[in-house]
Amino acid sequence: MSIKENKILHEILIVGGGAGGLELATKLGDSLGKKKKANITLVDAKKTHVWKPLLHEIAAGSLNPEKDELDYLAQGYWHNFKFRLGRMVGLDRNKKEVILESFSDEQGIEIIPKRTFRYDTLIISVGSTINDFGIKGAAKNTIALDTQDQAERFHQKLHNAILKAQTQSSDDFGFPLKEPEKLEVVIVGAGATGVELAAELHKATREMTAYGLDNVNPDRDIKISLIESSDRLLPALPKRMSHSVETELKKLKVNLFLGEKVTEVTNKGIKTHTGRYISSELVVWAAGIKAPMFLSKIAGLKSNKLNQLEVFSTLQTTEDSSIFAFGDCAACPIKPGSLKLVPPRAQSAHQQADLLYKSMKKVVSGKKTSLPQYSYKDYGSLVNLGRYTTVGNLMGSLMGGSMFIEGLIARLMYLTLYQMHLMALHGVMSVIFRLLAKGITRRFETHVKLH
Repeated sequence: MSIKENKILHEILIVGGGAGGLELATKLGDSLGKKKKANITLVDAKKTHVWKPLLHEIAAGSLNPEKDELDYLAQGYWHNFKFRLGRMVGLDRNKKEVILESFSDEQGIEIIPKRTFRYDTLIISVGSTINDFGIKGAAKNTIALDTQDQAERFHQKLHNAILKAQTQSSDDFGFPLKEPEKLEVVIVGAGATGVELAAELHKATREMTAYGLDNVNPDRDIKISLIESSDRLLPALPKRMSHSVETELKKLKVNLFLGEKVTEVTNKGIKTHTGRYISSELVVWAAGIKAPMFLSKIAGLKSNKLNQLEVFSTLQTTEDSSIFAFGDCAACPIKPGSLKLVPPRAQSAHQQADLLYKSMKKVVSGKKTSLPQYSYKDYGSLVNLGRYTTVGNLMGSLMGGSMFIEGLIARLMYLTLYQMHLMALHGVMSVIFRLLAKGITRRFETHVKLH
């Protein structure tokens, strides 16, 4: 195909390579891209993709990201879309151009200059970041788990703290000298991320200390605390799930501070509105989310107080029909005409990506006035408390009703969610071979990341 012919193709630009954005780029590439009906371009600030629900496992060290990350360039090559590295910082609606900031290496040397990309249809799926609500010291003294880099940084701090405790408690020959310092980890926010991280840390720290760090006793020397402003864990989910998870975390000796609002975070601990002080070595902030700040009033598009772009049920932004937004960064009605918004959950982004796949086929064929409308379907919630505890998982709101499950069945359903994501990216046979290979190699690998 000549350059001239290539330019007349409809340009679909997807900004954000999270689960929804990457699945959409892959499906569009396999259809419109492969058939030369449109050019599909995916933009992301990272070179690789890791499924966001796995970040708490990366933070704890239960998962080695190098084995589960996906290279955007390779995915684009295999599935007929282009990948461009960069972070969106601006938008020119008149020129139909997205502005990307310059990209620098770890030494601060500019590798890629600031540049623009043209689009006919723009789809924004940049996800969310933490919302620290402006609490004093939170931004400086806590770690979020929004990105793979943050999860890996937390793991490094955790691993170094355990090594420090081990070294301080033994001489050069490994003989005990004194009791190690207590490692205190505090998690702010008892939603799904917070409770899953607490359980995973309980498991991972015990596995970590089993590999020769025998001077550190996890039951004595590692303290995990969970702080929640609501009066129960998992406040957005059914009470039965909250009570079951609370029972299991208490068995793991996780310290629960419910009904406590954080008022300040220092480098030594956390203060709450009741006057309570909780000392800490590491603090994870998992208490709330908001869309990235740059979306706030960008190019005249309407956004809410959480920086989410306001969209119709077609997922088109209210001010520009050629710009779509979905996932955590979009304020979308839960159904047409509703004032209630779609919850920021992985299943929402997956459902919306499926709808946008159908919409883009209509847009490219010139049927933009008859786009499908989105209605949220709640297929339930799964909370993974880790294999080590044998607690399993929980689920509710199944098939329009409500069903409570836990144990092995829930565990299998939780694992299936990730495999479904991989199938959307690679196909069924690739996932089957991947599982077989993982089963064979796992017996020769450590069950926790030791560096």
